[in-house]
Amino acid sequence: MTPNREAVVALPTLESLTTYVHRELCKFDSLDPAHTPLRRDNVQRGGKPAAVLFHVEGPRLLRTSAVWSIDESRILFYDSTGSRARAVRLSESPEAADSSR
Repeated sequence: MTPNREAVVALPTLESLTTYVHRELCKFDSLDPAHTPLRRDNVQRGGKPAAVLFHVEGPRLLRTSAVWSIDESRILFYDSTGSRARAVRLSESPEAADSSR
């Protein structure tokens, strides 16, 4: 994949999106998703869902994060240093209302 090219995936449900993000975040630091809890926080703008912030924490204060920008249909992944590691464009994504559950 070229550096400026985003991967495109279809994640039509909140469950599929959450599972995908959890697995990808754990890959950064070779963590086992079965033993690494995922935290999810909703972000609102003007009282409406705008994004969902995900993160996992590993040993030695490792923390990787991802942000699903609902309006942009993108997931931005950040490594444990806080640098953007990659971006994924969603060809199919859950409804914004699903994120508030």
